[in-house]
Amino acid sequence: MFKSVLIANRGEIAVRIARTARQMGIQTVAVFSDADAGAMHVQAADRAYPIGGAAPRDSYLNIPRIIAAALQSGAEAIHPGYGFLSENPDFADACAAAGLVFVGPSAAAMRAMGSKSAAKRLMATSGVPLLPGYHGDRQDADFLADQAVGIGFPVVIKAVSGGGGRGMRVVEDAAAFAPALASARQEAASAFGDDRVLIERYVQRPRHIEVQIFADNHGNAVHLFERDCSAQRRHQKVIEEAPAPGMTVERREAMGAAAVAAAKAVGYTGAGTVEFVADAEGFFFLEMNTRLQVEHPVTEAITGFDLVEWQFRVAAGEPLPAAQSDIRIHGHAFEARIYAEDPARDYAPSIGRLVRFQMPDDIRVDTGFAAGDTVSIHYDAMLAKLICHGPDRPTALRILQRALDACDVAGVVANVDLLGRIAAHPDFVAGGIDTGFIAREAGTLLAGQGTPPAEVLAAMALAELHAEAVAAAKTAAESADPYSPWHATDGWWTNATQVRVLEFADGDTVWPVQVSRHADGWQVVPAHEPSNVFHGTGRAEGVVLNGVHERLSMVRDGEIRSLRLRGRTWRLRLPDPIAGADDEIDGADRLMAPIPGLVTQVLTAEGDTVVRGQILLVLEAMKTVFRLPAPADGVVAAVNCVAGDTVQDGQILVSFAEA
Repeated sequence: MFKSVLIANRGEIAVRIARTARQMGIQTVAVFSDADAGAMHVQAADRAYPIGGAAPRDSYLNIPRIIAAALQSGAEAIHPGYGFLSENPDFADACAAAGLVFVGPSAAAMRAMGSKSAAKRLMATSGVPLLPGYHGDRQDADFLADQAVGIGFPVVIKAVSGGGGRGMRVVEDAAAFAPALASARQEAASAFGDDRVLIERYVQRPRHIEVQIFADNHGNAVHLFERDCSAQRRHQKVIEEAPAPGMTVERREAMGAAAVAAAKAVGYTGAGTVEFVADAEGFFFLEMNTRLQVEHPVTEAITGFDLVEWQFRVAAGEPLPAAQSDIRIHGHAFEARIYAEDPARDYAPSIGRLVRFQMPDDIRVDTGFAAGDTVSIHYDAMLAKLICHGPDRPTALRILQRALDACDVAGVVANVDLLGRIAAHPDFVAGGIDTGFIAREAGTLLAGQGTPPAEVLAAMALAELHAEAVAAAKTAAESADPYSPWHATDGWWTNATQVRVLEFADGDTVWPVQVSRHADGWQVVPAHEPSNVFHGTGRAEGVVLNGVHERLSMVRDGEIRSLRLRGRTWRLRLPDPIAGADDEIDGADRLMAPIPGLVTQVLTAEGDTVVRGQILLVLEAMKTVFRLPAPADGVVAAVNCVAGDTVQDGQILVSFAEA
């Protein structure tokens, strides 16, 4: 076994790999970018080496710098984690050339499976079932359009080198094919440096089922059963479970055998995942991921095996720790991915400081963040993974629902509420959803927060008053005269009852709440429901509302108040009454950045005449591509950015001449 390993990654996967390495007595070496000097994965390792700038190309994708760090540290092996260089055969070759063991498959296996088209042609010769489609090298647009017609609509266009839903478009008819192809190619080129695509028949209500496989250098290959990854938004997974609900013994055995056959076809070694699309008629090969998957913990939960330990042992030349007959399913497991993103804004990434980051402490939580850390535009938006295991699916689901209720994230917008709605939805509870579930149920799952109930506004008002009192008491204690009446926090007024109005707002909508001293607490009356009169007070862990003790948390971040109550998050503004109002912004005369990000393409120039909806710029943030359209017909007066610029949320990128 190795004495030391360099982990060529960051975030939760680097922390997770370091945990197993320590348990095996392996010394760990981390690498970090300029943006990650204080990150959790750096603190989790025995040593850590700087490798360059915040942009991935300057650090986590820089092969020479990572190899140099490994040699300098004396590491004997490199574990790539997932993402970044984990499926890069040139990186595996560079490790071998430097005398380092790459904890993963061979470069040849990665090359065989790295191209979706080549992989599907190989699978066809190995007896693995495929969807009808075109997987060849010819890429001219007219030819691909003819192939789509021959396959029959709807079809799906996929990037040959793609993953994570990038470079993927579903096309319903021939008229929509050309623009979808152009869009898919642009995104694929930006994300992977390769604009080649393949075309396949689109399964209308598919389930996304993947099988975990493992192989060693002694001719052994096994599968560790399947995972259902059908809960997806924008073709990216958010909740996974194992085993797949409703899976028959016969289909499980057939899919496992097909996955092992796929691995053997390329002489595979190490951990891999064979992904299938399935419906009532059968299952069909999608792709093989030649690395550990984000969702591997659910497989660990139901089998009892540590897959990272298996990776280390196989890479060190040992045989697999278990034979197929030794691998059994124990119970059921879910994984929920918490992302810094706003589902109500088309899942726009959210960056900033984690003012509050509280995860449940009675389940497995894989994370690379802690309260006070900063979520950067440069890396993936995933904050944490909740892994819940139970003896059966209903029990595991109840554990997941309770765990999501216990999550509290403030400072950035997170998808916790969406995950809670998914986990409680009757179709998800029943099991066996398809990949279109979230989009189809968007009206329920992605609904905005709407009008806060009166009791929510009352609770927020009481929490605000308590926070003010605590802050005032702290100021008084730190002053030269802590007993001065000017520092009093009891709300006492001479010959009067203290009455205030707190104006909570969401966008242009304001909900005034009147608060007044009442007995030993406060009387609270939301203006939009004046018949609802509440009495109560705030306390350290919540509020007392009409005699009921409610456990909640509220975070004050500038004007934003984030209230977490009964498993739901409410984000409202409490404007400073003495601050000046912002200038009105007319969105038709300018194009602003919807989120912080990196400008990758500028498609217009000063003096251009543009039409509403025309794409003017392309912005990338957290591995997501945003194509920004003109808000109205007009003439470009100025372009305030160039490709390569990092821009902030709300920054004016393009302005237009007055009509």
